[in-house]
Amino acid sequence: MSSPKEYSEVRDVEKGMSHSQSSSINIAGNPVEMEKKNGFAKTYVEDEETEEDQYVGGFTEETRLSFWSRLGGKLNAETKGIEPVTDEEKTDDSVINAASMWFSANMVIAAYALGTLGPLVFSLNFGTSVLVIVFFNFLGLLSVAFFSVFGAEFGLRQMILSRFLLGNLTARVFALINVVACVGWSVVNTIASAQLLNMVNPDGNRCPPWAGILVITGCTVIISFFGYRIIHAYEKWSWVPNFAVFLVIIACLAKNGSFTNGEWTSGPTTAGSVLSFGSAIYGFATGWTTYAADYTVYMPKNSNKFKIFFSLVVGLATPLLFTMILGAASARATMNNPMWLEYYNSNSVGGMTFAILVPDSLHGFGQFCCVVLAMSTVANNIPNMYTMALSAQALWEPLAKIPRIIWTLVGNGASLAIAIPAFYKFERFMENFMDSIGYYLAIYSAISLSEHFIYRRGFQGYNINDWNRWDKLPIGIAGCSALFVGAVGVAVGMSQSYWTGEIGRRIGEYGGDIGFELGAGFAFIVYNILRPLELKYIGR
Repeated sequence: MSSPKEYSEVRDVEKGMSHSQSSSINIAGNPVEMEKKNGFAKTYVEDEETEEDQYVGGFTEETRLSFWSRLGGKLNAETKGIEPVTDEEKTDDSVINAASMWFSANMVIAAYALGTLGPLVFSLNFGTSVLVIVFFNFLGLLSVAFFSVFGAEFGLRQMILSRFLLGNLTARVFALINVVACVGWSVVNTIASAQLLNMVNPDGNRCPPWAGILVITGCTVIISFFGYRIIHAYEKWSWVPNFAVFLVIIACLAKNGSFTNGEWTSGPTTAGSVLSFGSAIYGFATGWTTYAADYTVYMPKNSNKFKIFFSLVVGLATPLLFTMILGAASARATMNNPMWLEYYNSNSVGGMTFAILVPDSLHGFGQFCCVVLAMSTVANNIPNMYTMALSAQALWEPLAKIPRIIWTLVGNGASLAIAIPAFYKFERFMENFMDSIGYYLAIYSAISLSEHFIYRRGFQGYNINDWNRWDKLPIGIAGCSALFVGAVGVAVGMSQSYWTGEIGRRIGEYGGDIGFELGAGFAFIVYNILRPLELKYIGR
């Protein structure tokens, strides 16, 4: 039964509704019991099922949990969706949780593989690769750390926060892009790990690619289904085995002796390679920007904002720099080792990693290390699937009625359905497509930072009660215009295998990628021209 205080609160809500809503819900006949477990408020409705929702102050409160929500409640999974997290629910006061979240998500084979591009694809020596890795990682990760502070301050998910920063319509466009990006990156990451799993046990029964994809997706489903608390618990320690394997790779490199720094080069072609490699690094580091606040919303509002920011900087920078620099070192050694290079040419980074760890090296234990490293993708895919669910809910109000746990299952199902055929038929297309999707993050940051610092002038300029008020939120005329013009900047500045823009192709012999710089610059200029006009003539 409900306590007198809780029953009184329900009656207050009932009085604020229309007569027709109140009489149909009949809360008095279905007492509401509030229970708080593990930092999450749960609502249990007893007895008969009711079908209507009640709308109070813009919030949707279901008087009868759906089957999936009840299942989530019984399993102690997070059932909350995109509605703001209340102060009473903000019980996660551990900065370590926030930092370790991104520490584990980046201590993975995907980041290691990205580091290999410097020497193997862009012909940069080790020293130049390291400088690029350090500079562009910090350039990208600062926005992730910064927007993580917003989660604690407002209790808003990143795509809901974006309605204030970008405008309502623009935020929904970015929510759609985010859904595509989350599923797409999960597909690309899963395929890379399936390739490595397929390399194991070459003289016996190999793990078929479809089976490897199924295993990785299944593990991702289990963790992401339970939500915020379990995700943070998993990510707090999942970096440990991955880090141990990377240490083993370092030992193998040192023992083999193939590593050399390489020749220092300069000139327009080197500059183009630096910019292109830097663009890839930036895209990976800043890729978490549109996820950031999702993983700090349960932190108390009075949390030390500087502590959150700098903890996140350390939690992001440490694994990114470590794995990518190790990837660059492995690539330089591979260029001097014919056997490793042959494995790389046949099976990409997975083959190179297998060559370092297994033949003429650690044999059976090396194969075990390959399996551990392949499974590291789960830590990278979990935030993809959790944020995908929230982005889908933020896209359109009717979609928000579908519980988060269902969206998590849908996202993983889509990833599985795409990854298996993509492995055999269109892996290169998926990689190229996801490279293109990554450019939108620079545009997102340019618009969001402009709105926060220039027009809202800090945290005091937000009224979170307007989070779903179409009549109160900025429409997004300036934001949409900046997005479209920023996309033009990306098109003329990018340099990819499938497209080189008019400006990008003029940098060096092979072109240089300045797509994200031009995209951000174009978006910043257009937004700050149109936003004052939007405020003047529309008023919001």
